[in-house]
Amino acid sequence: MSQSPATIEVYGAEIICASCVNAPSSKDTYEWLEAAISRKYPDQPFTITYIDIDQELAESRQQDIAEKIRDDEYFYPLVMINDEIIGEGHIQLKPVFNALESQGYHAG
Repeated sequence: MSQSPATIEVYGAEIICASCVNAPSSKDTYEWLEAAISRKYPDQPFTITYIDIDQELAESRQQDIAEKIRDDEYFYPLVMINDEIIGEGHIQLKPVFNALESQGYHAG
């Protein structure tokens, strides 16, 4: 496969966001996405990272996003693929899969 692996970031916190009652936690969303992407796109590499917005972050770009989430500009969990926001709050698979397929991933 010629494309470079997608970089997926899931921003979240231990506490479920107030407007996301009944939604899975950020950590659960991260684990669910990782499993779903691995199943749909077998043998197509990607990196997925969970970023806790309440922890100290070394990267300024991640700090900026975490701060915007804490300031209620975005809901969490927030999912980014290659620096593009794909979803926030209650995450759906379809936009995530569409973003990956637009970068050359194909269902296995």
